[in-house]
Amino acid sequence: MEQSGYLARMDPNATPQPADARLEALHAWLQQLFPQGHRLTPASSDASFRRYFRVQTDGRSLIVMDAPPEHEDTGPFIDIAARLLAAGLHVPEVLQADTEQGFLLLTDLGSTDYLSVLDADSADRLYGDAADALLRLQQADRDGLPPYDEALLQAEMGLFRDWLLGRHLGITLETEQAARLQRAFDALAAAALEQPRVFVHRDWHSRNLMYCPGNNPGILDFQDAVHGPLTYDLVSLLRDCYIAWPQERVRHWALDWLARAHATGWQTQVAEDEFLRWFDLMGIQRHLKASGIFARLNHRDGKPGYLKDIPRTLGYIRSMAPHHPETRDLAALLDELTLFERLA
Repeated sequence: MEQSGYLARMDPNATPQPADARLEALHAWLQQLFPQGHRLTPASSDASFRRYFRVQTDGRSLIVMDAPPEHEDTGPFIDIAARLLAAGLHVPEVLQADTEQGFLLLTDLGSTDYLSVLDADSADRLYGDAADALLRLQQADRDGLPPYDEALLQAEMGLFRDWLLGRHLGITLETEQAARLQRAFDALAAAALEQPRVFVHRDWHSRNLMYCPGNNPGILDFQDAVHGPLTYDLVSLLRDCYIAWPQERVRHWALDWLARAHATGWQTQVAEDEFLRWFDLMGIQRHLKASGIFARLNHRDGKPGYLKDIPRTLGYIRSMAPHHPETRDLAALLDELTLFERLA
């Protein structure tokens, strides 16, 4: 069988693949940029319609993003990348862009993410680097960023009710149970909205931070940045959906970050007790959202790999919710619904 044009150009020995019109278009675009030739290999995909390829050409390694314009807008990525570069952060630089087709050519931050190198010995150093980077990120230009407001906070928590409880577990809440859940949502949104407002990455965790020995960390997946609560990114990092740490160590890292912030003159008015309360409640809000997203990725997008992360994600809620008046009834409700047994 005759190979398609991009396969023949890239690797004469490659196995024929099913037709992929976007991949054909991507190769054609790259051929215009690199008439001397290039080699393309999968780099990663994410929990969206975006996918990434590594481009090898003339001894250089670059990354190309394929973002179908009917599903993804490359404009926010270009905008936020420029803001974070201006703040001195290590993010991919946009070298070439075809926004009409949804293609971006980027610098390559490597293939070693935090998750692959985090362990009990490396965590202090790696989280220290991430803490310093987060201080810079929070002070980046946030003019015109979407607000992390009541409507967005509530919509995110609604994913837990609609996709995890309803679609994934087949749970129909009684009227009284639904009211109790909504009261918890309201309290969590209020706690988020009372925090100082900063630049929020919104996915600051071990799969989006790259280990870069020369300028650590590299930062990915920032296109959904918003103007929102102080603790959101820190809780994303330290109560990560993909790796768990002992509570005392998490508390130490959280307070260490606050001490670093105070030492630089950032958020000096925030007291430790208030900060830790915000941190816990923000984590509960985020993990309600994340568990719903993981269920949605399975049922809507055909990505079942995230289901295994739901028990760890909900485990944070089980461990934190009983310690705060706003969420004790939420913890009781989850037990009533035998949520953890259903997910076992």
